[in-house]
Amino acid sequence: MLNVEQLNQYYGSSHTLRGVSLDLQKGECLALLGRNGVGKTTLLKCLMGVLPVAGGHVKLNDRDITRLKPHERAALGIAYVPQGREIFARLTVEENLLMGMAVKPGRQASKIRGEVFELFPVLKEMLHRRGGDLSGGQQQQLAIARALLADPKLIILDEPTEGIQPSIIKDIGRVIRLLRERGDMAILLCEQYFDFAHELADKFLVLSRGEVVAAGTQAEMSGEDIKRHLAV
Repeated sequence: MLNVEQLNQYYGSSHTLRGVSLDLQKGECLALLGRNGVGKTTLLKCLMGVLPVAGGHVKLNDRDITRLKPHERAALGIAYVPQGREIFARLTVEENLLMGMAVKPGRQASKIRGEVFELFPVLKEMLHRRGGDLSGGQQQQLAIARALLADPKLIILDEPTEGIQPSIIKDIGRVIRLLRERGDMAILLCEQYFDFAHELADKFLVLSRGEVVAAGTQAEMSGEDIKRHLAV
């Protein structure tokens, strides 16, 4: 589904990503871990085409998408839920959800599937409220639902639990688990909270100073192996 080979990126003279490689298959959840400032969000933005890369390749279903623009990657089936959610605060919940379907043609882009309300029931109750009036946790649910309405082959989640109350963290974890078990998409989960990621991921990638310092499956890596790289 997603293959990244020796990705390099610079910010000015700073080498922010150093030969990062990863492989993610349909039905898998890969947890991207690391301390603040090690390049996790930079990597995700490179995968989405928001930031350019200096070297390496990004492939989706064996197609090289390294130089494609973000909207072209979205049309190919990559959905991105950025850190901070970035919903449209002045639009209603319904309008936000419809924006997630903008990559779909014609009439398909005009009807919100009931599935998203089964995953996030609170959104159905708030369809006509402005996105900016929702709590942080509700906005995060809206951001994920909006991404799912594009029918992605790959969904990228950048710290979905950041600043969220525990009850909604559980709801988000439940949805990610259901999506993984459904098996029709790949999930790239960037997280600060090890315990949350460890419950959901099939495999792990740990970054430090822009390079991969540990990678492996649940069976190959113990929690202590991973936490050792996350300790300050």
